[in-house]
Amino acid sequence: MEWRGRQGSSNVEDIRGSGGGGFPGGGMAAGGGGIGCLGIIIAIIYMMMGGNPGDILGGGDPGQQQPTQQQQAQTQSDEKTDDRKQFASVVLKDTEDVWTKIFEENGRTYHQPKLVLFSNGVNTACGSASSSMGPFYCPGDQKVYIDLSFMDQLEQQFDAPGDFAMAYVIAHEIGHHVQYELGISDRVNHLRQQLSEEQFNKYSVAMELQADYFAGVYAHYEEKSGITDAGDVEEAIKAAHAVGDDTLQRNATGRVNPESFTHGTSEQRMKWFQKGFESGDINGGDTFSEMGLRL
Repeated sequence: MEWRGRQGSSNVEDIRGSGGGGFPGGGMAAGGGGIGCLGIIIAIIYMMMGGNPGDILGGGDPGQQQPTQQQQAQTQSDEKTDDRKQFASVVLKDTEDVWTKIFEENGRTYHQPKLVLFSNGVNTACGSASSSMGPFYCPGDQKVYIDLSFMDQLEQQFDAPGDFAMAYVIAHEIGHHVQYELGISDRVNHLRQQLSEEQFNKYSVAMELQADYFAGVYAHYEEKSGITDAGDVEEAIKAAHAVGDDTLQRNATGRVNPESFTHGTSEQRMKWFQKGFESGDINGGDTFSEMGLRL
């Protein structure tokens, strides 16, 4: 994906290191959607090491001393972090352009969400959350929350490397915002108190698959604009496969419990992303009707 040197979004809030995290009590409130909201806790420790020049012993002018290994590691980590922030900002800007245009074509106005970058934990209008949840969308404040260390997790744990794998993740969460804008989220949440957990899980799956479809629509227009490179779409499809409920459960416990699915199988997730990518049509992703569900 061609992203370096391109314009990013002005809707990125970076609260890493600002004290914006923490856990005042209470869990993540219902209503948000996310790649990692299956409930499988995955611990990610992202350590940034910093060197102190005052610790260096020896003669000579301190100003002439060579950087320590810790300082070099800090510089490399900072550069990596800056790159990831810029990448996320460019992807967000592309989603803004895509959905603003699509909404205008359908006589609607697209209200752009914020993308919040955090580390370890964060407080949101939907409650408190930790990085172990993975990226998620909070309809209470219309913000997408991401700990950028999830990019390491995608590559190392889910075996889904590549920049467009992460672009898919961001586009999926933006897909939940599109659902909010269309009133779909409210209609689904209205059913939460009326259905059993097993019944509501089916609606949750439909929501997630539709967000995958919308991510595919985004990818359709990225390719149409000539932004994607060869193999990008395959990276996204591989990521969609990696975060399927059946794959996650099998890898975590060796067993699969379909009644507990909340995001859809790997096959379903790949299928709906592919459908969105091929059509580019916002109106073609009625996952609810496909699953025999009524809103």
